[in-house]
Amino acid sequence: MSTINNQKNVKKQYANASNLNTRISIHQKYSTNKMGFGNWIFSNYKITEGMKVLELGCGTGDMWKGHVDLMSKCSKIILSDFSEGMLENAKTNIGSNANVEYQIIDIQDIPFEDESFDVVIANMMLYHVPDMKRGLSEVRRVLKTGGAFYCATFGEHGIIEYLSKTLSAYGVEDNVNKNFTLQNGKELLAPFFSNVQRLNYEDSLAVTDIDDLVEYIYSLSSMTTLSAVPKKEIHALLTKQMVDGVLSVPKEYGMFCCRKD
Repeated sequence: MSTINNQKNVKKQYANASNLNTRISIHQKYSTNKMGFGNWIFSNYKITEGMKVLELGCGTGDMWKGHVDLMSKCSKIILSDFSEGMLENAKTNIGSNANVEYQIIDIQDIPFEDESFDVVIANMMLYHVPDMKRGLSEVRRVLKTGGAFYCATFGEHGIIEYLSKTLSAYGVEDNVNKNFTLQNGKELLAPFFSNVQRLNYEDSLAVTDIDDLVEYIYSLSSMTTLSAVPKKEIHALLTKQMVDGVLSVPKEYGMFCCRKD
């Protein structure tokens, strides 16, 4: 099993928000698409008045900040994560609202009745699920007929592939588990949902401070082999790749929008 999908390592990665915040910050600071991935994701949601929404793997809840209007439309929104530490951060970021609940939930065993939700969301987390079929089956079960499932993910030709190739002389390989990517996601979703649509988010990084990228790499220490290379050597190698003080790093992100017949 790849380290990114090893449950011990996943729990270590997401025990608190430190590593995740490091990764979020580099996108906020250097992304060339100024709309922001979170805002783009929200622009594709079709959430109308009175809907009941479940988010699985909400993380810090940071993406909901600035979208109080959308949140207020929901009759009920349940923000969940399998990490208690992440859920505590989400509570701090979002606060208390009459229609918002926070719960620890494993996507493989969702504790709700059949057809409970109009919308289910699972962003940047499906690649961590040990039993994908069971997880997607559970999502389908709790989703109402005609309901929507939204799941954002990464592609196979983005940051990690670029960094792995750049550091290949040190024996670094792109060993990230491609369990659920933009490339294979539609095939995995199709048995459970109809009208599976892939949407691409066009973006890249224009990094001007290599220290930030080094810290990003080390935030992945339990999930990739990138951090096996000493920081000073990573810094020196990436600095050589800069053009006019900027390191251009490709990104590949997007989402799938699905329906339940």
